[in-house]
Amino acid sequence: MKVSVVIPVYNEAPFVEKVIARVLETGIPYEIIIVDDGSTDGTREILKAMFGDRTTGTNGKVHIYFQEKNMGKGAALRRGLKEVSGDVVIIQDADLEYSPRDYPQLLEPILNGRADVVYGSRFAGGEAHRVLYFWHMAGNKLLTLLSNKLTNINLTDMETCYKVFKKETLNRIVIVENRFGFEPEITAKVARLGARIYEVGISYSGRSYSEGKKIGWKDGFRTLYCILKYNLIRF
Repeated sequence: MKVSVVIPVYNEAPFVEKVIARVLETGIPYEIIIVDDGSTDGTREILKAMFGDRTTGTNGKVHIYFQEKNMGKGAALRRGLKEVSGDVVIIQDADLEYSPRDYPQLLEPILNGRADVVYGSRFAGGEAHRVLYFWHMAGNKLLTLLSNKLTNINLTDMETCYKVFKKETLNRIVIVENRFGFEPEITAKVARLGARIYEVGISYSGRSYSEGKKIGWKDGFRTLYCILKYNLIRF
């Protein structure tokens, strides 16, 4: 199977070169699709210096797309997913909170024919985790619980970045949300499809706000709204 990795990027100048290198080091991707979501901190210039203004890069594997303005993670993913040509899609954040070394265990249930979708859980398994904010953990678990109640599935980490999909499953879904509401939206929609969903434990090296963490309390309220919206109303 050909594996595509989609990386939405916004103001990640200190990390963007490292994340591309680490994804390439795995030797797994058939292609890497990067969507810069209107960065203003020099990220765009770094990407252009690495790959030029065109959409092909290292060994033809890296494809870069530039959004004219910041529209949000969901919008960047929607743009990137339009360009995917692989059979399996991995979503990768650009901040290195999630390690590409976890790709083999994320892909295993799909490659063995057991799953259509795999979530990488920060709260399952025995991998290393950086200890940070209690209220983030509590909020994530509360939102996951509510999502589970409405979807009738038993995830431990609905808001994880690491989501892996068969391309044929993604083709049956229309993504609407522009920002972090993508997470509950896609969860509601794959659950409604009756897709076979697996979850595997991953490592996690979370950032503090001083280190550039972006998600905040307003995103939490939007997530709550999206859980209700996409589970109680058909989209």
